[in-house]
Amino acid sequence: MPFMEYLDQNHLVCLKWGFDNLQGNITFKLLVNTTGWVGFGFSPNGGMRGSDIVMGGLGPSGSYFADYHATGNSMPLVDEQQSYTLLSMNESDGQTIMTFQRSIQSCDDQDFHITAQPIKLIYAYGPTDQITYHQARRGTKEVNLLNYMPRTTFTNLNYLNATVDNITIPSNQTYYHCKVMKFPPLHGKHHIYKIEPVIEHLDIVHHMLLYRCPKFVMEPYDKPCYMGDIGDYCFGVVAAWAVGGGAFELPENAGIPIGGDFSDTFYRLEIHYNNPNKEAGRTDGSGLKLYYTAQLRQHDVGILFTGLAFDHMLYNIPPKATQFHTYGVCNTTLFSQLVNPLPDLQVFAVLLHTHLTGRKIRLGHYRNGKQIDFLALDENYNFEMQQFINLGNIKTIKLGDEIAVECTYSTTNRTRATKMGLATTDEMCLAFLLYYPAIKITTCVSYPNTTHPMMNTAYQKNPEDVQERHPVAAAVNAGSGLVLPSLATREFDYRTI
Repeated sequence: MPFMEYLDQNHLVCLKWGFDNLQGNITFKLLVNTTGWVGFGFSPNGGMRGSDIVMGGLGPSGSYFADYHATGNSMPLVDEQQSYTLLSMNESDGQTIMTFQRSIQSCDDQDFHITAQPIKLIYAYGPTDQITYHQARRGTKEVNLLNYMPRTTFTNLNYLNATVDNITIPSNQTYYHCKVMKFPPLHGKHHIYKIEPVIEHLDIVHHMLLYRCPKFVMEPYDKPCYMGDIGDYCFGVVAAWAVGGGAFELPENAGIPIGGDFSDTFYRLEIHYNNPNKEAGRTDGSGLKLYYTAQLRQHDVGILFTGLAFDHMLYNIPPKATQFHTYGVCNTTLFSQLVNPLPDLQVFAVLLHTHLTGRKIRLGHYRNGKQIDFLALDENYNFEMQQFINLGNIKTIKLGDEIAVECTYSTTNRTRATKMGLATTDEMCLAFLLYYPAIKITTCVSYPNTTHPMMNTAYQKNPEDVQERHPVAAAVNAGSGLVLPSLATREFDYRTI
């Protein structure tokens, strides 16, 4: 089969697939390191509820296989209409190999619709042929099945380590640690083609960002972030990871530049630790592994950080809101003042980011005042599953286009206002766009107009001062949908490297 993806980091679960046309069938081959039952499915948000699942195996009496759907965190129910066809079931060298097929465009309401957008795939398996609770033998990964980007296989694996050195995590609920470092010298320009997380404690590491520093940052340090140090000026995102994500490989024709002109550059690794139990004395050595090659690719990749600014801003989400909408806009009109001529930016992957109350994120693309596309869309946002998603086909941003990051929150279980900020219990509305060719602009965010007469200011105060009360319509905020662009100010923040 033409496409393959490991669904887990330990390479115990491998999915292969292929199809002839978008109106035909799609064939899957699932290979799992077990001689028990195996399961595979499509999920709206990475969990069980609403999932379309197949389970099967090779037992003492022969093969078994069925099409299921899940209504919650319980044993899935057998579909009335069996839309999947088992082609083969084998066991070999401790592996179960299940090959099956279905129509891409299913008419069964209990089946998940396969589209050209990234899809959250789930898997589970057991040690025996008795289908029982999977325990930790499960996982999820987002893959674009119909617009998959193949990868290059390297035999010489060279990599750089960007990790902290056995630091002690304080007993704060939220802690940001920054390490400003310089990598070993590389002779000439190289390309980073794969970014792999090194996570020592999955329960407290929330996200990691590696920034490229400006030339005036010339000294290393290893200490808490945002204390007024010179490393705070390191804005150019080189790599990113968030909770639930795995390794990410770039397309075969693109790489993130390192070495060469950046040989004397310092980098800042930022790790956000979420310590809800406020445990003291824990140490950590997490970070990122950057695989690189001297075989230069066609394009230099850049990462554009965009969305709603959250620093130094009094902007809160009211409690008990079923749906609260907000958005940040990046207007590329001013890009030409910093980069001239400005090339078309070819976007190929996106990471969307909010915190615990985020429910939906839309990355709208506007040209000449009209929406022409969604660069990315997640209508079932899952905080526990954040990763860069390949778009499959290239999206082109031209000079003058606007990019709107629109977020929907639900605070029905909160009795106090939620502020925009750094803590996991705060909120953000951000998107990271991977594109080529790289330009010097790294950040494009906007600030809401909190003084607009249509704004409800009842909750635009210190969250500790806001007790539970009946919320106003959640549509009154910094831009309820994109039909009211006047509610977003033209106060943009651009940063360059």
